Amino acid sequence: MGGSIEAIREAVLSGAPGDALRGMAIPETVRAAFIRKDEQEMFRGMDATAKDPRKSIHVDEVPAPPLGPNECLIAVMASAINYNTVWSSIFDPVPTFAFLEKLGRESDLGSRHDLDYHILGSDASGVIVKTGPGVTRWKPGDEVTVHCNYVDMEAPTGHDDSMLDPNQRIWGFESNFGGLADIAMVKANQLMPKPRHLTWEEAACLGLVSSTAYRMLVSANGACMKQGDVVLIWGATGGLGGFACQYVLNGGGVPVAVVSSPEKCQLLQSIGVEHIIDRKAEGYNFWDDDDPDPKEWRRFGKQIRSLVGEDPDIVFEHPGRQTFGASVFVAKRGGTIVTCASTSGYMHTYDNRYLWMHLKRIIGSHFANYKEAWEANRLAGLGKIHPILSDTYPLEETGEAAYQVHQNLHTGKVGIRVLAPEDGLGVGDEELRARHLDKIELFRRFD
Repeated sequence: MGGSIEAIREAVLSGAPGDALRGMAIPETVRAAFIRKDEQEMFRGMDATAKDPRKSIHVDEVPAPPLGPNECLIAVMASAINYNTVWSSIFDPVPTFAFLEKLGRESDLGSRHDLDYHILGSDASGVIVKTGPGVTRWKPGDEVTVHCNYVDMEAPTGHDDSMLDPNQRIWGFESNFGGLADIAMVKANQLMPKPRHLTWEEAACLGLVSSTAYRMLVSANGACMKQGDVVLIWGATGGLGGFACQYVLNGGGVPVAVVSSPEKCQLLQSIGVEHIIDRKAEGYNFWDDDDPDPKEWRRFGKQIRSLVGEDPDIVFEHPGRQTFGASVFVAKRGGTIVTCASTSGYMHTYDNRYLWMHLKRIIGSHFANYKEAWEANRLAGLGKIHPILSDTYPLEETGEAAYQVHQNLHTGKVGIRVLAPEDGLGVGDEELRARHLDKIELFRRFD
């Protein structure tokens, strides 16, 4: 017989869940937000912007996740929406069931993921309920956050950097049993200690975007930022950009922030960013019809030099098509453009003369390895990096939350309460929280 989700929730909320959860039976079914394989053609022929996650994301009971070697089941208190959840829900650019089918062909353990439904979610905070054979570092009752690098580490190429492992995947996007469920299944090497001064929903919004920004800027696998580096940051009050600003300021760099409103300028000034460009007020348009406009690149570069007296050492790139030509142009001779996404389009156009003749580098960056994610989480636990969360939804409204992100109607990171009955729960260090409360509340206003 299965156990009860309510019993698990009560044990977690009791504040001392270890003894209560040890040996507790896992329910036979759990609530989850998922998409269906037989609906993956439902948006065929539609423009991507017209595809509606509210129609494809279902919240219902499904069988509880399985548990294998070196895996853990966690009671998910909170999760968050990422763009990969949107991509899964609109089956664009490819249906993610193709990823599950590929995983299913690799091994018996992989075959567990190849189902006719896909439980989504690449962020989570919660409490370990059960551990599988081989797990020695973690135990039931441990409060954790989850990073989304899903990798076995059997291949030798992954041991320098697990993001280069040929079987590296993003949990909840390229694997099943993600964080948008009462119970999620994770590998033990995805787990990190939950920052004790944060609520469940705040801790859940850190994993993917904060670790991504850390690797892009701080890690030797990214731009390897040093003190005094000038860093141009696109979308500097968004999820990625807001964390980038924090890492640059913490590391002694000089952020040059690009935003789209006076209100966002004020937010950045309040955290210590001095050099800010309001791209809407300046009227920047880096494309003339279907062609890039080098005159605008030059005007943009001139404004950056007027602010800081030099070109950027590093450009923090994620918009893609609309900005990439400008990013390559404005980076200083020998500078670095580090990119992790292309939210305005994947097909980039830039003038290669400014890359090869000026000895610039383009670095592709994708999420983070365990060490990088752990270091980013440690900085959050020390109160050096703060969550960027401005709205939460209950699990039942995951479709609406994904729709808000898809249509860019959201402000900041959007959290999902799963087993947490309300916002504000889960704080274990009130003293540390009180010291950083002003910053925590400030970053909730970022968009």
